[in-house]
Amino acid sequence: MSRSKKLYILLGVFVVACVATLAVTQIAEHKEQIKNSGEPILELSSDSVQALSWEHKGETLAFHRDETWLYDEDEKFPVSEDKINELLEQFQPLSAAFVIEEVEDFGQYGLDNPVCTIHLTTEEQSYEIKLGDFSKMDSQRYASIGDGNVYLVQNDPLDQFDAVLSDMIRHDKMPDFDQATSIQFSGAQDYSVSYEEDSSNTYCAEDVYFTRRGGKSLPLDTDRVDSYLRKISNLNPTNYVTYNVTDEELTTYGLDTPELTVTVEYTPKDEETAEVFILHISRDPEEIKKPSDEDDGEDETVTAYLRVDQSPIIYQISSDQYQNLMAASYDDLRHLEVFAADFTDVRQIDISLEGDSYTLTSEEKGKERTWSCQGEELEIDDLKETLEALRADEFTSEKPSQKEEIGLTVHLDNEHFPTVSIRLYRYDGTHCLAVVDGESVALVNRGEVVDLIEAIHEIVLNG
Repeated sequence: MSRSKKLYILLGVFVVACVATLAVTQIAEHKEQIKNSGEPILELSSDSVQALSWEHKGETLAFHRDETWLYDEDEKFPVSEDKINELLEQFQPLSAAFVIEEVEDFGQYGLDNPVCTIHLTTEEQSYEIKLGDFSKMDSQRYASIGDGNVYLVQNDPLDQFDAVLSDMIRHDKMPDFDQATSIQFSGAQDYSVSYEEDSSNTYCAEDVYFTRRGGKSLPLDTDRVDSYLRKISNLNPTNYVTYNVTDEELTTYGLDTPELTVTVEYTPKDEETAEVFILHISRDPEEIKKPSDEDDGEDETVTAYLRVDQSPIIYQISSDQYQNLMAASYDDLRHLEVFAADFTDVRQIDISLEGDSYTLTSEEKGKERTWSCQGEELEIDDLKETLEALRADEFTSEKPSQKEEIGLTVHLDNEHFPTVSIRLYRYDGTHCLAVVDGESVALVNRGEVVDLIEAIHEIVLNG
């Protein structure tokens, strides 16, 4: 090879090296444009924004403000102001951990084809925020706001802007019934419940809910009523089937004539004025028409719907929610206990068992009450537990037709109910029939009655 040719080759290598060195230098200089930030890159108050839209996963959602927020494609859509505010809070302010200035290639940050593009409009200006990839170093989102820079934002706006239309609806809210003054059931159940602190109609001090049946004011179980109201409060319906129901659709969902309507008058916490909440529940009319021999029993899956008062939104609810709401009968809310009084109010028990009679008496000694029978001091914890354990397996008004197993007359420190009579009769191999104050009440588990009799035998034979 000639000397001149070698020189040309060496010169070429030198030029290539210089170009490479220059490129590396430029890249190094480009990397040096990454700076710590921590400063707001965009700061907008929610009140200043008049229009909001975003594109994500091929879907575009757009909203505008006209006193309230409206959905561009259908202004009848009930927009959640709270959800809009959650979205706008991302820009109060939007801060960056790092800023990359004088960006040459937005594609390397995923900003040439952003995962989400957000548009904000105020009366003075419009803004476009693009969200790109995650940084592999610190898992923060790359973003641009159209100023030529790329930012690593401290809080990822996509955490909120992955919302779809169903996330934007203003759902009906279920209230907390801190104090329900009345409950009205109509439809499948037809009776009312009132809140009363008058104890003259009950021997259980905790009873505050009453209903009238047969001309009498009867107590309900406070825990069971409160539990029913909590089931309404905890519904949190979100599975809407329409947000602008028509009369024809009401018929389709069975809500033109609801199966059950629950009207609750209550006073919200820290408020003085009572409010009224109305809930309509119905099963799919086509399912109701299904012949009984096609039913799958209590565990069958049902299609059911819910509407709050005159709301345009209809929700589908689960089978469990439907069953819970429909469990609103008197039997569903009354006491399961055969004897519902507080045992501390008991001062004497008269017992008739197998043709013999026994009387257990008590005497207060300070905060304690001591029990005795025929002068012998007793421990009656087992008797107390077995008496309190008597619970209805099934309510009934059937009259007794078989032998009495055991009878008790319980004397109370209660001016309105000085005594409670409990008679337990044979019924079948599984149940006994409980009669309280002369009225048949319930079938109770025969094993519970046997436990009570054994507890009494233990007292009278060994006392």
